[in-house]
Amino acid sequence: MSRNDQIRVLIVDDSAIVRKILTETLSGEPGLQVVGTAPDPYVARDKILDLQPDVITLDIEMPRMDGLTFLRKLMHYHPLPVVVISSLAQHSCRAALEALESGAVEVLAKPGGPYSVGELRETLAAKIRAAAASRLRKPVPPSAIPVPKQSPPLPAAPPAVFPPDGIIAIGASTGGIEAISTLLRAFPENAPAVVVVQHIPAGFSRAFANRMNEVCAIDVKEAEDGDMLRPGLALVAPGDLHMVLRKSAAKYMVSVKTGPRVCYQRPSVDVLFCSVAEAAGPLAVAALLTGMGADGAQGLLKLRQVGAHTIAQDEATCVVFGMPREAIERGAAEKVLPLDRIAAALLAASGTPNRRPDRLLVS
Repeated sequence: MSRNDQIRVLIVDDSAIVRKILTETLSGEPGLQVVGTAPDPYVARDKILDLQPDVITLDIEMPRMDGLTFLRKLMHYHPLPVVVISSLAQHSCRAALEALESGAVEVLAKPGGPYSVGELRETLAAKIRAAAASRLRKPVPPSAIPVPKQSPPLPAAPPAVFPPDGIIAIGASTGGIEAISTLLRAFPENAPAVVVVQHIPAGFSRAFANRMNEVCAIDVKEAEDGDMLRPGLALVAPGDLHMVLRKSAAKYMVSVKTGPRVCYQRPSVDVLFCSVAEAAGPLAVAALLTGMGADGAQGLLKLRQVGAHTIAQDEATCVVFGMPREAIERGAAEKVLPLDRIAAALLAASGTPNRRPDRLLVS
């Protein structure tokens, strides 16, 4: 943090209008100070050294050097928390997800078009604060990214058999794209049905789901109202819409709808988790991952109270420990685990009611 306890922000965008909007949006926000702006990465490089910002907002599409290339150089030579601000064009959404894989902390939609400046005012300051509080992680090397699912699979042990009515629920915010990716990539093609809430703008959620569908053994799609769940399918809540699990006869389905923000979020992890507690009860298992704030803590507690197995990500592997910490402090987490152990724990507990909901385990 900077010497005067304010978060120092550098805005990097080739559009003078966007630089002005972002500066005005952050103006007057307590604890935040815009120390400078830059129209391209070359100017940004010099201003980083001169102004020593705590957080950078970064556009993806810029002249002279694109934002993704600059981000990769920055994370290699001078790592800083970066909030990517990108357009909703399809190729820009894909590039924004690559930016998260390359070390960016958050992604926001650029003001203009269907995304209002008013909504940006509600989220930008919070995202900047979350980025400033984040733990920087090493970017994912290309060799660590799985090949698409159509490639020949490696030899494996006989597949496990999972209860057909089990449900896995996952919630995350800051740093969650990579955390959720880690879990989904570890699930076998016959894994129990999965529902996911990640705090992410509309447009980016579909790009994220499509990306996961390319590299995971399970099918992954952005949820639509009325979608039915089945083993081997993960549904990702659309950005700016809540997702609710329902039970219809012997099958699960989701409702996707607008509504008030819960814990300042839409989609909200609490909304999903509470609905999973009502629809699936002790047959559910849930994980609350990295993120700023308290969203999901109350829902995870409700799940534990109805006999579901509940897991919180541990502090050491979180980008931001806020949401898991809240859950742990409320007694909502049956287990506290590092990220690389959560997928196996979810699969092992799926469909099996928790016989000791009052017991807290830290492993």
